[in-house]
Amino acid sequence: MLDLGSSFVASVARDPDALAIVDGALRLTYRQWYGRISSLVASFDRIGLKPGDHVLTVLQNRWEAATLHWACQLAGLVITPINWRAKPDELDFCIEDAEACAVFYQEVSAGAVRNSARAAALRRIAVGMNADGDLAFAEMAEGSAVDAQPRVGADAWSIMLYTSGTTSRPKGVPRRHRAERAAAIAHVAQNLYGRNERTLGVMPLYHTMGVRSLLAMSLIGGAFVCLPRYDSRQALALIEDEKISNLYLVPTLYHDLVHHKAFAATDVSSVRKLGFAGASMTDALLRKLNDVFKPELFVNHYGSSEIYTFTIDQNAPAKPGSAGKAGINQHIKVVRTNARSVLELAAPGEEGEIIASLAGDEAFEGYWRRPEADAKALREGWYFTGDTGFIDSDGDLFVTGRVDDMIITGGENVSPVEIESCLSLHPAVSEIAVVGLADEKWGKIVAAFVKRNRPVTEAELEQFCRTSGLANFKRPRRYVFVDAIPKSPVGKLLRRLLVAGEYEAEHRPPSDAA
Repeated sequence: MLDLGSSFVASVARDPDALAIVDGALRLTYRQWYGRISSLVASFDRIGLKPGDHVLTVLQNRWEAATLHWACQLAGLVITPINWRAKPDELDFCIEDAEACAVFYQEVSAGAVRNSARAAALRRIAVGMNADGDLAFAEMAEGSAVDAQPRVGADAWSIMLYTSGTTSRPKGVPRRHRAERAAAIAHVAQNLYGRNERTLGVMPLYHTMGVRSLLAMSLIGGAFVCLPRYDSRQALALIEDEKISNLYLVPTLYHDLVHHKAFAATDVSSVRKLGFAGASMTDALLRKLNDVFKPELFVNHYGSSEIYTFTIDQNAPAKPGSAGKAGINQHIKVVRTNARSVLELAAPGEEGEIIASLAGDEAFEGYWRRPEADAKALREGWYFTGDTGFIDSDGDLFVTGRVDDMIITGGENVSPVEIESCLSLHPAVSEIAVVGLADEKWGKIVAAFVKRNRPVTEAELEQFCRTSGLANFKRPRRYVFVDAIPKSPVGKLLRRLLVAGEYEAEHRPPSDAA
């Protein structure tokens, strides 16, 4: 297996004049981009960075962030990207945990860097702004330099992503060059990407989906079109102007895209392939996307930072809710909930915990210095995902939620995802989230948080659930109308905030004219 640096050099040789990256007015071919990357590698040498060092980045999806990613692969540095919204204490934790040697930041993250106690001791590089005494990225990436050559092999560390840390402190997920490249090749194959594809580079480069899009494009001479921060109007403009051919987004971004008022007037005909991951997609949104894009391929990709691909379904609308079968580098099973061994398999149709083989080419080898997390998640050569699901009679996997999200009401297990998919089909429901709320009698009751787009009553939603065939014990016992449903920066639903009462209650009900 090639290391990623060698892989990029091969891409330059194969497609030197192909468009590689777009960011506003900046447009670089692979040959031109390689020049900038090589200058950056030479600058790493000048400031004393060496193979194996961790480099922290706190950047949006701009060309400099993508350039940094490739320069680190060639120089043998371990790129450690974190959310550009990180607070100083979060930055301090990652710097200490990763033993970072340098931090790259921009205006939006400058305050956190300035207020970080540990960042003060690092080499600090300012991107796209006044350096204020720190090094300037623009100077590091300018000028001429000999073509950078790969300095590490396929077994070296490539990247360390941090998990979201929604229930505990974030965990570092180190991944080797060979695993990253295997994941990128699988991404190309499973999404049927062809030569010179163009993708919208909006999924963050601190998230596995964003990294996969970046690497996949390099393998096929494709273009990564940067959108630093998601905005539906800007996304639609780029799709039309840059003739984007594939989209790989979380469901929330698709929802915002097709419901934006500018969508109807935008030419999206260049988009022939859709892919989504990061969360389940409701039946209603699946139908909407299939109707408006009429894609040649519509992929539901189920995976994680730890093991990129678990399963894929290449015709998502044909079987709503199905995550399909194991990816080309993977083997998955469903074991009984709280199973002590991988041999305790759930029966077909029985809900349990999804586990994935650690022998797959895309797999990680364990968390960064977190033996207690390894002991919980890595057992007998398998990764216990913490996700619940079942395998149907066709052998397709259905992901029903998280082990921690399961609602036990009156002794019955209820999956939030099933109820969300049902209610999403009501025309008055714009967004929906279902959680379990504490109840003295039932233990927990099923509660539905609804963002409305037109008037609808609790009674009408209850009747809709009844006529849909949803079992009585699964139907919501409480409805809460909200202005917004809390989500993470990459669009994942944050159920824990709803349980904690941290949400925006509906300020004014929608009118018929809305």
